[in-house]
Amino acid sequence: EYVQDALDAIEYCNGPVTSKWGALRAAAGHPAPFNLKYMEIGNENGGRAYHERWPLFYKAIKAKYPEIQLIANVWGGYPTNIMPEIIDEHYYSNPEFFINRANMYDKYNRNGPKVYVGEYAVTQDCGQGNLRGAIGEAAFMTGMERNSDIVYMASYAPLFVNVNHRRWNPNLINFDSSRVYGIPSYYVQKLFSEYRGEEVLPITVESPFSAVQAKGGAVGVGTWMTEAEFKDIKVTRNGETLLAPDLKTTQGWRLHGGQWQAENGVLRQTSRAENVRAIIGDKKWTNYTFSLKARKLAGNEGFLILFAVQNDNAKSWWNIGGWGNQRHAIEMGGIIGNEVPGKIETGRWYDIRVELQGSRIKCYLDGQLLHDVEAPTPKALYASATRDNTKRELILKVVNVSYEPVGALIKLNGAAVAGTGEAIVLTSDDAADENSLENPTKVAPRSSPIKPGSGEFQHTFPPNSLTVLRLKSR
Repeated sequence: EYVQDALDAIEYCNGPVTSKWGALRAAAGHPAPFNLKYMEIGNENGGRAYHERWPLFYKAIKAKYPEIQLIANVWGGYPTNIMPEIIDEHYYSNPEFFINRANMYDKYNRNGPKVYVGEYAVTQDCGQGNLRGAIGEAAFMTGMERNSDIVYMASYAPLFVNVNHRRWNPNLINFDSSRVYGIPSYYVQKLFSEYRGEEVLPITVESPFSAVQAKGGAVGVGTWMTEAEFKDIKVTRNGETLLAPDLKTTQGWRLHGGQWQAENGVLRQTSRAENVRAIIGDKKWTNYTFSLKARKLAGNEGFLILFAVQNDNAKSWWNIGGWGNQRHAIEMGGIIGNEVPGKIETGRWYDIRVELQGSRIKCYLDGQLLHDVEAPTPKALYASATRDNTKRELILKVVNVSYEPVGALIKLNGAAVAGTGEAIVLTSDDAADENSLENPTKVAPRSSPIKPGSGEFQHTFPPNSLTVLRLKSR
């Protein structure tokens, strides 16, 4: 039945008016075919059943419509019993997640399926759509553009929202009954769309590390499909006690999911839900030691020990006994790092300590140092280059994710350019700046002339910026 539905849908889109479904299309006012080229089987589906049913759809559709390209979901892996032509990847996270994946497609297998990034957006640490979120997406998009031989298509999601009826955050275009504005991400999409060359050029970026905001934040505890309890929770700094809750109640804690109870000096969580957290403290805290005891009561994994929490919904924690109780690792900034094997026993109290000093993180379990790392720090600059042969232009897109200006020497390696060009820059005074109905272009592109000279020139890229350089070829 479902396979036949897919075949009927294709006939409705592309079939002649003499066919059953083509006639219905014509009756609806569109006699010309829609020329459908792609069909995706499912949306965010995966697992054994999906992999078993994929060949049923593939064989039936290809037998009748061999020209249709079929797209498979990537949800815990994609089916390989019949290799898909295109796979659909979805990404929603914080700006650092996207920045740290700006180069991921550089290393993709060129002999495998092509990629459709069917849904992506910064949805954490971005307000209702701020500049920093847009810059994270822009860095990621340079990687998609550089690798357009494998990344065939991409689509931001979602597109529209009435500001009086929000169900998702953020949305690219916001409106009410008489006004409209685009968030900074809208302008990123616009710039990448309007300034596209026909030919991708090779590019090498030698970049310093990004200047980052101060590391620090609130603390917390959590679980993943596990019941656990915590006690002797303390945060200290230079001999001063910043936090030592009596744990008689959960007052003062920000509880996210689960079933929490505090009594007799113990904070207990008795749900086996995923991503359960209790957060407390000041986001301005830096350079502190967070210590506690934890005991697993039941379940699949161990403990989540949260530190440097700036956003309650973003991962910034030490995952102890994670991934099926197989290993310990630090997760923050969209990166899983410094993994070591290990497991957590049920019914045993563990001494846990996290020391935060600047960007350095030390994690101790029962007095043993398991992690001694620097917080993830991305490179400052990400770029892509294309050539528009029709307009005789070189187009260079450069994203500076640093919180400071970065000067760069741009070498065109033999390409001759005219004496003047244009720099179109998307940035603002503050990474948290947003647009609104009252100020719809607070964060919007600004254009200025540049004089690139000959084959190399210096240019300074503002902090948290996307710059499009348009250089006329001679």
